[in-house]
Amino acid sequence: MEIPLDRDKGVPLARQIQTHLERLIGDGLLGPGVKLPATRELAGQLRVNRATVALAYDELVASGLARAHVGQGTFVAGPPTGRRAPAAPTAPAAMDWTALLSRAARIAAADEERLRGFGMPNASSTVISFAGGMPDSALFPTDAFRKVLNQVVRDEGESLLQYAPVGGYAPLRRYLAGYLLRFGVEARAEEILIVNGAQQGFNLIARTLVDPGDVVAIEQPTYTGAMQGFRAAGARLMPVEWDASGPRPDVFERLCERQAPKLFYCQSSAHNPSGLSVEPETGRRLVASATRHQVPIVEDGFDGSLHYGPRPGTPLKAVDRAGIVIHIGTFSKILFPGLRVGWLVAPRPLIERLQAAKQLADLHTSALLQAAVHRFCEQRLLERHVTRVTAEYARRRTLLLAALRRRMPEGVTWTEPHGGFSLMLTLPAGLDAVALLPAAVDRGVAFTPGAAFCLDGGGERTLRLAFSSVAAARIDEGVRRLADVIKTARRQPRPRRSERELVPVV
Repeated sequence: MEIPLDRDKGVPLARQIQTHLERLIGDGLLGPGVKLPATRELAGQLRVNRATVALAYDELVASGLARAHVGQGTFVAGPPTGRRAPAAPTAPAAMDWTALLSRAARIAAADEERLRGFGMPNASSTVISFAGGMPDSALFPTDAFRKVLNQVVRDEGESLLQYAPVGGYAPLRRYLAGYLLRFGVEARAEEILIVNGAQQGFNLIARTLVDPGDVVAIEQPTYTGAMQGFRAAGARLMPVEWDASGPRPDVFERLCERQAPKLFYCQSSAHNPSGLSVEPETGRRLVASATRHQVPIVEDGFDGSLHYGPRPGTPLKAVDRAGIVIHIGTFSKILFPGLRVGWLVAPRPLIERLQAAKQLADLHTSALLQAAVHRFCEQRLLERHVTRVTAEYARRRTLLLAALRRRMPEGVTWTEPHGGFSLMLTLPAGLDAVALLPAAVDRGVAFTPGAAFCLDGGGERTLRLAFSSVAAARIDEGVRRLADVIKTARRQPRPRRSERELVPVV
């Protein structure tokens, strides 16, 4: 332990040690229960007499900040109630890290601040929240996954805990090549790169393809993480509006002609926030325009297994004959977000550059987790799990749509999701979702304003309702509360946005 001692000072060394330890305890840097260094050990480090350290410890015990146990040592007891730690010695002015931030970091900070403004006001646990677009942790197959994790540690532990290939665990890449064929995506194992979730995929693509000032075409509304990732790379984002069939091909075509974007980002299925999927003809037109103008499409593919209806959406990669589409996939939505195991599919020349970028970022994704996921899939446990959770999410979707039809006032419309976890609701003219949120939370219901999913200045009248993590028994009551808030707001002058403290969008 480093304790600065001034031997020319008139303050006894024991007192200086005591004061320093009091400050560490008061600041929480030494928490209750932490064992202090043995007196002989600390005396040697500080080059003082052991009795000096013992005296400092005795004073800490006398003041109630520490407890001595014979034969065991001295332990932090924590500051007594109402006691303030002694003031720290005068220190040099703190480093102004904000002034040193890179342009990318400043852009990211500004984007975080913007999204924080669309967050949910602090609320009690009684609030029925449609704000969290995430899987329900109560449905996680934790026992089954723990068993396969134990199996791979037993069978391959020595190799899996060593450094691993950057591209990913070879058996998992081979499995994914077959898995993606189910959805029409043809990819060889060497055209697949394992990444730490879709978010790392965005980051690697942005670092590899985007220079500051480049135009990136992006669907609107869209996933907030994609906006943040490309903005942080210094891209200028240009929106391509969604309609009922997907991003509008005519808007994308004009943008290609006038702005020559570096790439185009979109979600082809289970679109977040609307839950819609790109219609096959719309997808073909988008790919044709991208091929003609040589604009890569970055396709964020929500797993096609989790769909509600006769068939999943068709990935754009499935109709790509020119190698123009980069496909991003992940196990986060159908297994566990905490796994952080996803993949990129791209032509070999680009995969090599993306792999080099990943090696610089983190060397490789956890081989242990990759092997466990592969074993889970090989034992067909993924198929069983997807069947179970799709049925449950479909039930919650049906309950939400029925409640909206039954309770919402005239003028409110919404999408009917084909897959995923959420839908998008549009308010009557004159209402603003951000302004409505505090009243909704006061009434006991929460949502995510649609403006969070749009470029600056869009989506004011829309909001996202995520049904995946709301208990089925609470969905109707949540919709009833939201409908009451909307009806009340229509009868009142347009409210001002609340100035209460907000927490970030989830």
